[in-house]
Amino acid sequence: MRLLFSLILMTFLVSFDLNDSAKQYKFPDLLHFPEMPVNENNIPTYAGVELGRYLFYDPILSQNRKVSCASCHKQKHAFSDAPNQFSLGINENRSKRNTLPLFNLAWYERLFWDGRAVSLEEQVFEPVRNHLEMNLDWSQAEKRINQSSFYRKMFRKAFGNNLIDSILISKAIAQFERTLISNNSRYDKALRGEIYLTEDEFAGFTLANDQSRASCIQCHTTDSDALGTIGSFSNNGLDSFNTYTKYKDKGLGGLSKISEQIGLFKIPSLRNVSVTGPYMHDGRFETLEEVIDFYSDGLHLSPNVDSKLIHARKGGAKLNSQEKRQLLAFLNSLTDSVFITNKAYSNPFSKN
Repeated sequence: MRLLFSLILMTFLVSFDLNDSAKQYKFPDLLHFPEMPVNENNIPTYAGVELGRYLFYDPILSQNRKVSCASCHKQKHAFSDAPNQFSLGINENRSKRNTLPLFNLAWYERLFWDGRAVSLEEQVFEPVRNHLEMNLDWSQAEKRINQSSFYRKMFRKAFGNNLIDSILISKAIAQFERTLISNNSRYDKALRGEIYLTEDEFAGFTLANDQSRASCIQCHTTDSDALGTIGSFSNNGLDSFNTYTKYKDKGLGGLSKISEQIGLFKIPSLRNVSVTGPYMHDGRFETLEEVIDFYSDGLHLSPNVDSKLIHARKGGAKLNSQEKRQLLAFLNSLTDSVFITNKAYSNPFSKN
């Protein structure tokens, strides 16, 4: 009788553990954000998010077992690879573009500088098979994960008894990446009425949203919503060419083969911009001061420069030194120190 009771209790505890871990992940209340898009085919659960976190930090998905997603996406730099201009993948192969940070990804309809992935799940496939990054065939990745009793147990908790394949691996990592929410900068706290921006920070905010001055608002939303980007693609006047064919990196146009899209790149968020340099798709600017100088005095015309760059024809917004200082103060207020130190996003293998 005692043995029967023990077996029933054990079954109940296992069932409770599975059900509890499979609960849908609760995202924080996000004031001043648009409604979060939901992928109905991959609803994050606590078990799935935790599994994805382990996979994100595990070099098991690289050919030489030395490179993980986190190798090029470091939490203290808002999951960018700052201060590196280009990331080093397997065998120290250098990437061709600067590494984008990872946060608030659920709102992006397309990923990468050229938009080649249309979902987080699709995005996961690219670095694993890319010969410059992790260079591992997905069939081999599946084999490795299936050979791990640790991961087999975690996958059962997250996805039941379904076959562990590349689809489930990508879903798990995508679930973790969706939880990388940045919403606790000084700017956010000011929006919530918890603090006041300094005089310079507020003046910089005003400049950023003044279409007659810095006019950052055209591509980087900080008034209508708090994402810091419209999430689209733009030719932001980096280079001056008379013909489309002279762009070394054709960006979105290189993928679409549409001439009007050549030289267009993803518009990154201004959030955490102070910790994610260098800047632009090729990392050409090392500091925010250089970026501000560029938009003030270095814009170039080209056949498909973004029409929203209203100052392009005069070479920039022509900001004075005080305005540049104020704009920099505002950009620094967008740093989310809570996000870049949140232990829920940290390396689960770390002993610290």
